Amino acid sequence: MPYDAVIFDLDGTLLDTEALAMRAGEIAAQRLDLPWTAAFFHSLIGGDSLGTEAKLAAQFGAQNMPGFHLAWRDAHDDLVSDGVPVKPTALDLLDRLEARGMPFAVATSSHHESAMHKLGASGLAPRIATLISRDCVTHAKPHPEPYLTAAARLGVAATRCLAFEDSTPGARAARAAGMTVVVVPDMAEVETGHAHHTAATLIEGARAAGLH
Repeated sequence: MPYDAVIFDLDGTLLDTEALAMRAGEIAAQRLDLPWTAAFFHSLIGGDSLGTEAKLAAQFGAQNMPGFHLAWRDAHDDLVSDGVPVKPTALDLLDRLEARGMPFAVATSSHHESAMHKLGASGLAPRIATLISRDCVTHAKPHPEPYLTAAARLGVAATRCLAFEDSTPGARAARAAGMTVVVVPDMAEVETGHAHHTAATLIEGARAAGLH
């Protein structure tokens, strides 16, 4: 077996949350009469909270940020109240990893509370024993620290890990950590040159990377 562990990104990779986040942002912006486009949202995907905050402030004006955050949180909570959908084939892949006894972890740019809320709403929380959130690291993606930290927590070499991502910052981070990178594109286009494999689903990506 070419890998000792698998590391997943969360939003847009394991969970189908990017569409929910975009809709919540759209609703919040409309309520406050602020400019919002799909292209602007796509520029936020994969970034950490500090970078996202700076882009939002530049787009909306710093004076509008408190109101936007409140409106976005209300809209997002309403949208996830019925649960967070899991990405296609994610459950199948987790089943296969668990059957083989292969450890896996999540490395996300979301803060711990937010990540756990989404995992709980999706039903995946009991299956994710190792979660590296934004709170666990000094440097967020595209820095490799989240992926290096995940590998260390699992007790494996980063070069023996298979990473799944959907964004350019995430793919850059995993590649810089020395991992084999599979990109399963979600909403935003991913820069070329960072992924070893690109696939339509997680299972197809695992097969392409030699994880059968």
